[in-house]
Amino acid sequence: MDDDNSIPVRVVVKKKRGHGGHHGGAWKVAYADFVTAMMALFIVLWIVGQSSAVKQAIAAYFNDPSVFSQGSGGSGILPDGASRQQPTNGKAIAMEVERLKTEARKIEDAISGTPAFSKFKDKVQVTVTKEGLRIDLVEDATGLFFDVGSTQVKAETIQLLSVIAQEIGQLPNKVIIEGYTDARPYSGTGYTNWELSTERANMARKILEEKGLVKDQILEVRGFADRNLKHPDKPMDSSNRRVSILVATSKGAAPQASSRDGTVPNKAGN
Repeated sequence: MDDDNSIPVRVVVKKKRGHGGHHGGAWKVAYADFVTAMMALFIVLWIVGQSSAVKQAIAAYFNDPSVFSQGSGGSGILPDGASRQQPTNGKAIAMEVERLKTEARKIEDAISGTPAFSKFKDKVQVTVTKEGLRIDLVEDATGLFFDVGSTQVKAETIQLLSVIAQEIGQLPNKVIIEGYTDARPYSGTGYTNWELSTERANMARKILEEKGLVKDQILEVRGFADRNLKHPDKPMDSSNRRVSILVATSKGAAPQASSRDGTVPNKAGN
């Protein structure tokens, strides 16, 4: 009878619910971040293992994507011709010209801020083109920079060239120095405007190198005599006599087989 009076035992099983219900998507975000980081890592490793040509092409794309969007049917980022490099080179030259414009202003400020150079007003002409930064020392009838008909340099000219040398000597650009005369024949026997223009340019070179130009910064010394007059309509005018200092861009420093009017320029040695 005891069995009939026994009380049944009820077993209650409690199921524990997971705690991640409201965090169920967090792992997806972490996984996506991980995949993105791994993809970036593999891209970097791929670029590191590529050739220099591919690296340059990739850099050019990010600098100027329009270079690679000119026309359909391109072959990706690999360079396949010089034409694709031209826009990039043009951009580099434009940046170089802007840098030289800044340098031109510094030179003009240095000259205008020196009382001893007041006599050179309008006779030191600074211009910037794609060829480079050009500094023209333009003579007057009295012989402002050099004694008339001579390579003898005036004391103020040495001081002026010293200021110029200290400025352009800080630049990586090559320097070309040119000498010009007017059309008046040189009176000395056996000595012509060719020698005079070349030796004046070479004298300027010596002073510039002594005062601050870096060794091997001079690329060329040229003498043009009266073959490239500043004022062709006034061939005897003293302003045709000048020494020109060209701080050349990479384009302006390209080898030249002849002068601007087709004649072969003289190159002075040391």
